Amino acid sequence: MSLKKTFSSDGKKCTVVFSVNVNAAAGAEKVTLVGDFNSWDETSIPMKKGPDGSFSVKKQLDTNKEYQFRYLLDGKAWINDWKADKYVRSEFANDDNSVVDTAVPKAAKAAKKPAPKSASKTSDKKPAAKKTTTKKAATTTKKTAKK
Repeated sequence: MSLKKTFSSDGKKCTVVFSVNVNAAAGAEKVTLVGDFNSWDETSIPMKKGPDGSFSVKKQLDTNKEYQFRYLLDGKAWINDWKADKYVRSEFANDDNSVVDTAVPKAAKAAKKPAPKSASKTSDKKPAAKKTTTKKAATTTKKTAKK
């Protein structure tokens, strides 16, 4: 089982791939995704069965929200996603619901790396060389003017 999330470039939508592996599917012929995003309708989001017996489906959701969900096997058995973002107690059953969190991840700040010693020496030498060249040019100009 897994949840794979991809965020739109504008940060308003999150495409989630919901997957039930072959072991979790336990030989089911039909698996549906059921949750807040479809008003807990037990038939509206059927999952596609793979050749290995696993099931998956893509669902586009609004970002920065949490959605409770579960998988329904053959219309009889309810299971949670073992890799859900978290779990919350169900209001209607004596069980937990899986939760997918679509919060847009904050961009990781690039760590400032200290400049390598050789690079700092090189950058120190270049300005010094330019200053020396500038002084020589000024000195040459003054000598020419005296003659």
